[in-house]
Amino acid sequence: MSSAPALDAVLPAVRGRLTPGAPLAPLVWFKAGGAAQWLFEPADADDLTAFLAALDPAVPVMALGLGSNLIVRDGGVPGVVIRLGKPFAGVERLDATTLRCGGGASGILVSSTARDAGIGGVEFLRSIPGTVGGFVRMNGGAYGREVKDVLVEADVVLRSGERVTLSNVDLGYTYRHSSLPDGAVVVSATFRGEPGEPAAIQAEMDRIAAAREASQPLRTRTGGSTFKNPSGEKAWALVDAAGCRGLRHGGAQVSEKHTNFLINTDNATSAEIEALGEQVRDRVRAMSGIELEWEIQRVGVYK
Repeated sequence: MSSAPALDAVLPAVRGRLTPGAPLAPLVWFKAGGAAQWLFEPADADDLTAFLAALDPAVPVMALGLGSNLIVRDGGVPGVVIRLGKPFAGVERLDATTLRCGGGASGILVSSTARDAGIGGVEFLRSIPGTVGGFVRMNGGAYGREVKDVLVEADVVLRSGERVTLSNVDLGYTYRHSSLPDGAVVVSATFRGEPGEPAAIQAEMDRIAAAREASQPLRTRTGGSTFKNPSGEKAWALVDAAGCRGLRHGGAQVSEKHTNFLINTDNATSAEIEALGEQVRDRVRAMSGIELEWEIQRVGVYK
């Protein structure tokens, strides 16, 4: 982190909380990795907008949600990490089929609010361990549906501090990808479902929860799905066929329960977790000729 710019003299004043040298390991699912040079938790969208508008454009900015789909490298993250807290965690019903959701709202809260409002079609968000901002950026999906199927528009603060509303089309969605610019922060999103009976919606949420419990290592320090599914293939099946089930590197291991999950079994460093992922990619390439792409985001600098 010593090579990062000295920011203490140039950071704009804020109404929220700015923390220097904030450890990120407690905030990510792997429970590994270094610190943020600065962690900013804005008081509201206006606080975030003013901060980014006044911040030196050369300073890197990264948004952090629940930290479920993330490897923070052991050398930490230079610049400013932005974490949206309670002021951004609300969900409100706009009409019979539409919800406005804060960028910091969890998938469980979104789907539960939709159920109570009799809005179906967003049950799949129950199964994605993250926040609305992450879903929008990554076109999060599970159980046959993706964010692109339900998103109407997103309210976004660009790195410049400009606040814009981007439509579904503007976001250029493809599989686990959007064209949201680097440094942009999703402060809210509008989702549209369909009329449904709360009991039926709850039944579908229960089905999804049971399927996850049966197939995924939920009670471990993991990052969720590690690799994207190649066209016409399942990443877990390729990893399994390459003999990687249970493969270890230091304190990191390929899950025995679901081979597209890496887990931190014994105080693994982020370097060990990432290196294990690269070993898996090498073995799959050698076995099948297929190049697995990381789905987990890897950020920061090596120690």
